[in-house]
Amino acid sequence: MDERLTAEESRIVEVARGFARDVVAPNAAAWEEARTMPREALSQAAELGLTGLLVPPELGGSGIGVTAMARVMEELSAACMAFTFSLVVHNNLARNIANNGTDEQKQRCLPDMLTAKRIGAFLLTELKGGSDAAAIATRAERTGDGWRISGEKGWISNAAEADILSVYAQTDPAQGWRGIACFLVEASRPGVTRERPYSVMGGHALGTGGFRFDGCPATDADILLPPERAFKGAMSGIDTARLNVAAMCCGMLRAGLDCALDYTANRRAFGQATSEFQGLQWMLADVATDLEAARLLAYRAAGLLDDGADATLAAAHAKKFATRVALARLGDCMQTMGAAGFRAEYPLGRHMASAKMAQYLDGTSEIQNVVISRQLWRDASRA
Repeated sequence: MDERLTAEESRIVEVARGFARDVVAPNAAAWEEARTMPREALSQAAELGLTGLLVPPELGGSGIGVTAMARVMEELSAACMAFTFSLVVHNNLARNIANNGTDEQKQRCLPDMLTAKRIGAFLLTELKGGSDAAAIATRAERTGDGWRISGEKGWISNAAEADILSVYAQTDPAQGWRGIACFLVEASRPGVTRERPYSVMGGHALGTGGFRFDGCPATDADILLPPERAFKGAMSGIDTARLNVAAMCCGMLRAGLDCALDYTANRRAFGQATSEFQGLQWMLADVATDLEAARLLAYRAAGLLDDGADATLAAAHAKKFATRVALARLGDCMQTMGAAGFRAEYPLGRHMASAKMAQYLDGTSEIQNVVISRQLWRDASRA
């Protein structure tokens, strides 16, 4: 997969590897213990050019490809997936504004987003809607001089610190998904309430929480994507998001394997290193095989997107498989270390919590099965 990268893309991946080693890894456990979203680390990432990866250079971004972005996220997730997914969400909104925003919106949002002075969030999900992304109850109602947004959004990544919100709201319920529009709204506006971040099993560096809107004012100039385009726009980026989740799972699983290999090579039991026991060797060999398969699936999907091809099925396969094996095989890595693997001084427990979280991000495993099964029967009907 690295053979697809340009020299500049390879440099950015190397920068991400160093940032993961020097900043993210030493602090990830403390972020989790404090249940905090590390805004200072996001600013440090911005200084290295990691907050505008998909934004064209003429707008101040790095302008790298999808494969290169996935490699960046794999490296960062080896240290902390929650922090990494925060960056993914921020990067994706910056790209959306760069690709679809007006000149005024680009000038208003991108400079501060690229420096992480302001953090972005994607407000599509609602507590009652869950996986049914089109079932949006948040309303945007016309007023004499603009719009009033009312409703509630939940399970929002970056909610704890987000400043710029892309809010998906229904303008005409009779139109279904065609009535949904996307508004760019500052979190500081009247009528916007930031809910307390969720207390979850792990991944607190992602700052997951919700927002409530009580007649929040908006204008036509705030519309990033109008009705007819907004929901399709949200779904068009889902393939990139899913393969990035797959790549992040690969990063965590690689870190887990490295941790287990190092521990078992140095742990002695029954007169020999535990790495010399065949049962343990084969367990970690299975981890390595699943890691190899997960990476191939993830980067196949990324390559398709870089080539301008349809990657919906490939991304669904990649996310489903990578999230499944990450959770199971991180457990195997922990098992080879015995009770030591359960100790907080090792990252395995933190990675396992994030691997479970990954099964919900950007479509559950069951939603991936919906995508895959639809294509199976579509192909069968053509045979």
